[in-house]
Amino acid sequence: MTAAPAPEAGRAVVVRVPATSANLGPGFDTLGLALSVYDELTVTALPQGELEIDVVGEGMGDVPRDASNLVVRSIAYAFESVGRPMPGLRLQAHNVIPHGRGLGSSGAAVVSGLLAAKGLLEGDVELGPETLLRLATELEGHPDNVAPALFGGLTIAWMDEGGPQHKQLIVHRGVSPVVFVPESTMSTSVARSLSPLQVSREDAVFNVSRSALLIAALTQSPELLLAATEDKLHQSYRAQAMPGTDTLVRALRAAGFAAVVSGAGPSVLVLADGPGRRLEAAALAEKTVDGAWEALMLAVDVKGGTVREYAEGST
Repeated sequence: MTAAPAPEAGRAVVVRVPATSANLGPGFDTLGLALSVYDELTVTALPQGELEIDVVGEGMGDVPRDASNLVVRSIAYAFESVGRPMPGLRLQAHNVIPHGRGLGSSGAAVVSGLLAAKGLLEGDVELGPETLLRLATELEGHPDNVAPALFGGLTIAWMDEGGPQHKQLIVHRGVSPVVFVPESTMSTSVARSLSPLQVSREDAVFNVSRSALLIAALTQSPELLLAATEDKLHQSYRAQAMPGTDTLVRALRAAGFAAVVSGAGPSVLVLADGPGRRLEAAALAEKTVDGAWEALMLAVDVKGGTVREYAEGST
């Protein structure tokens, strides 16, 4: 049997993937939210063996320009998983999601690569939602960021004998996210190493109750967000590595705002119950922390990652 050829040189797709915030306080490694900040990637098939990478925006001076690039590795992983030869690639990336700030930039890169592979393989092999989530989780290590990046909205992610699973939920229209992004970065692996391997039964029960309440608060009752975002599993243990983040979270919560560490940090996510409240949160943050913290007034992304054929002159 003749092996399937690589996608024809010149075929191109455009991928758009949102930022994400994982954990949301008590939902450690389980809950994630897609946010309206996007990386966009144009991928063109080239003759096999060729590789061109152009990056503008976030990470333009740091992102690898060779086969070690995470997007390239993700595309290669998808092609290998379906037994198809990978073409050469031209990547043109416009990155907006901050790197190393707890907004899912690595998860977005993984999802971008997988969706690019999906588009390039269209008509030959179908990469469905379950397959994309499985591959993304294998590459990223856990599904809490990649699930909302793929599917949008609020996602609950879990693992069972069948692999990673997810449930997408619609967020109440009264929830208005704002993210405070510092200049400093935080390694996800370092942040995870600071969390204990075991916790008390009382703390576990506390977080179970708050995680359940958080689903109700985000989908039905935003007035419960402050209580629903309390956490005893991970944030306090990581505070020593992010003193500015800890100071800001404490100040915002003391003033009644549902503030949490975004993912592994050091960004701070506030789930405000209305646009006016997030303006108040921004004013308080400006008075609380030193240095340059950028306030991003965002919406919840409801589409997740998208892929389409590239058309000359399209945007």
